[in-house]
Amino acid sequence: MKMPIFVKMNENMIIHVDMDAFFASVEQRDNPGLRGKPVAVGFDGPRGVVSTASYEARKFGVHSAMPISKAKRLCSQLIVVPSRFDIYKEVSHQIHEIFMEYTDCIEPLSIDEAFLDVTSLSVGFESVRETALEIKNKIKERTQLTASAGVSYNKFLAKIASDYNKPDGLFVIPPDKAIEFIDQLPIEDFWGVGPKTADKMHKMGIFNGAQLRGLSLKHLNDVFGKSGQIYYNFARGIDDRKVVTERERKSVGCEQTFLEDIGLKSTVIIELYHTVLELEERVSRAGFEGRTLTLKVKYFDFTQISRSLTCNRILKTKADILPVAKKLLNQVDFSADKPIRLIGLSISNPSDGDVQILPKWTEGYLPFEK
Repeated sequence: MKMPIFVKMNENMIIHVDMDAFFASVEQRDNPGLRGKPVAVGFDGPRGVVSTASYEARKFGVHSAMPISKAKRLCSQLIVVPSRFDIYKEVSHQIHEIFMEYTDCIEPLSIDEAFLDVTSLSVGFESVRETALEIKNKIKERTQLTASAGVSYNKFLAKIASDYNKPDGLFVIPPDKAIEFIDQLPIEDFWGVGPKTADKMHKMGIFNGAQLRGLSLKHLNDVFGKSGQIYYNFARGIDDRKVVTERERKSVGCEQTFLEDIGLKSTVIIELYHTVLELEERVSRAGFEGRTLTLKVKYFDFTQISRSLTCNRILKTKADILPVAKKLLNQVDFSADKPIRLIGLSISNPSDGDVQILPKWTEGYLPFEK
């Protein structure tokens, strides 16, 4: 007997809300002179990186995580403005309050996007569509910013849907349309498929969801390991993950990109010391307890390595962290001919039962994540 390609789940009602070019849009809202112009938010220096680009800048190929220097080459009229994270947090709190008018089952993904489970409020997907539209309209009315929303029966499809008609978009994928939608979806648009994975899939002859679904679970597991099961399920419209309002914080960290590459050991140790001080402050602020310290080093040529060490004690203070950081640094090869561009430190391996409640949308933001 031939098995169906799609297994219908219980009909959950999930909305994914994603602010459009959030940081850049806030800057354009607050400074009328920036409206309609290509804007990038970030540090305007030799090692600056684009945090967010306006849609006017994106037309030139400018995107987040791109070096500012490259962004300026792509767009000679680019306007670079410094970030104002306190302002962005205030706006995100406003948006979170709007979410709370509809549900208390909210899962932040970052400062500018979140999942909402509105199953208990809804009688069907048309009802959820109206709810998503109301949320978008209230965001526009109260913040003068636009958001895009996706509606579906699971997180995978809701997130994909929110990207479908950006900016200011609204798209619904009901269960009976899921496979048709997935079949034509480019593989690089799948959640969790980055450039390297997409390139590997292209070499395997996989360019869309229909072709991905043609591969067996065994084949996918052999090639992609544990991710094979995820890709197998996504190709069939299956994603059993719940919208969760509690999340275990797995790490706290920070990193520093230097204005100039450094290869002198004494200079590297000084920068490591400053990074330890910042990490100590962030760990204290988060109330986090962990026993594993990870050192990340990015070299002048953008290659990078990491080294980790797990201790038998909680790492909280400079006195705890600095000796371990120095021990890890001793395992790293660098010199004047192989200088360092970036140093990062993170503490992980939290104690059992360390669960952090996320009452505010912005608390989904982890400084060490990129």
